[in-house]
Amino acid sequence: MKKLVLFIPLVVFLGMGVFLYKGLFLNPQKLDSALEGKPVPAFQLEVLESGEMVTNETLKGKVGLLNVWATWCPSCKYEHPFLMTLARQDILPIYGINYRDERPLAIRELSREGNPYAINIFDHDGRLGLDLGVYGAPESFLIDHKGIVRYRYAGPIDRTVWQETLYPMVQELQAEAAKDGAS
Repeated sequence: MKKLVLFIPLVVFLGMGVFLYKGLFLNPQKLDSALEGKPVPAFQLEVLESGEMVTNETLKGKVGLLNVWATWCPSCKYEHPFLMTLARQDILPIYGINYRDERPLAIRELSREGNPYAINIFDHDGRLGLDLGVYGAPESFLIDHKGIVRYRYAGPIDRTVWQETLYPMVQELQAEAAKDGAS
């Protein structure tokens, strides 16, 4: 019996080793989202620049990209030039969620760096981000023309992520929208 007790640490060590080894092959960009297949959470928040009220209903009608960003986020600064390029291509509307930020800083940054967002939602206290399950910025959500979250991507979007992952999904969702008679 005493000899079996000596093997317990070895068994625990081996179990932890297998668990950690499996973790080496997980993709940190792919986060499971409880919202995939569900509507964007209901919200009523201000537009960053104008202060007008906007709701989740505003996001319906077109396939769109919902992008969570902040001035304090270095990865958002890296992502921003690509979002500007994407906005100029006019493939889909990009909706921004300015997450836990200061309004004057965010407005100043957009005026200096350019504004890729069709609508920029000011989420000062992070409530919408919390409802979306945001871990941090940047995170992006593909939403269909019915306002349903279809995909979540954590991290900055660049040309590779766009071409290999997001754009094929956008094309699929836009084809679905066209079948349903949406724009």
